[in-house]
Amino acid sequence: MNPTIELLKSHRSIRQFTDRKIPHELLVELIRAGQAAATSNHVQAYTVIHVKEPANREKIADLAGGQSYVATASDFLVFCADMKRPTEAAERSGANVIRGMTEQLVVASVDAALMAQNVVIAAESEGLGICYIGGIRNNPQAISDLLHLPEHVYPVFGLCLGYPAADPDVKPRLPVEAILKEDYYTDDSELVAAFDDAMQSYYGERRGGNKDSNWSKNLTPLFSSKLRAHMREFLTKRGFEMK
Repeated sequence: MNPTIELLKSHRSIRQFTDRKIPHELLVELIRAGQAAATSNHVQAYTVIHVKEPANREKIADLAGGQSYVATASDFLVFCADMKRPTEAAERSGANVIRGMTEQLVVASVDAALMAQNVVIAAESEGLGICYIGGIRNNPQAISDLLHLPEHVYPVFGLCLGYPAADPDVKPRLPVEAILKEDYYTDDSELVAAFDDAMQSYYGERRGGNKDSNWSKNLTPLFSSKLRAHMREFLTKRGFEMK
């Protein structure tokens, strides 16, 4: 495989970072690489907040569930879905804009994710480590208030960036046969069962690992409770009415 594919297949989440700082010029280039990602209709419905203030980093680490590496990574970014900028631009051009459509929420969320993944690939190509922080959606209103986010903008996830101080194993993924289907959706329960066995072995054998679990068991909290049930009301209040 070529180096780019090998890089993508070697991704790990890094949660321990050295004290070495990312040069500002490199950080800017990573953001430019992010902007090169595909974007629906060239809307570019995202804004990235570079959180530099240490006190704010500490607050976000706490609000995200006590994830200390939010504060200790060289840099921390918050990727926001932003429909404020494009709708206002269309309005200034004379359009009678309609706000709050569900598709606008989808477009902005997807745009932010695509941009972030470009940033991640660029960062890892430079020897940096990353960790996505979905935990900022634990307290999205507090995060929004802290970052002064206006209406029609919401924080999708955070991203820790820094030079790795750890070398974790690459976590296995589902077999390609389970997720790549020909023409029609087909049952893949046998493949999932085999993957559960593989994950059970991975957790038992990985460095420092003594976890007795598998993929299916790890999904239990996501589907046995109303995970982040506050998100619908929060998004509606921010102008994403899902009409």
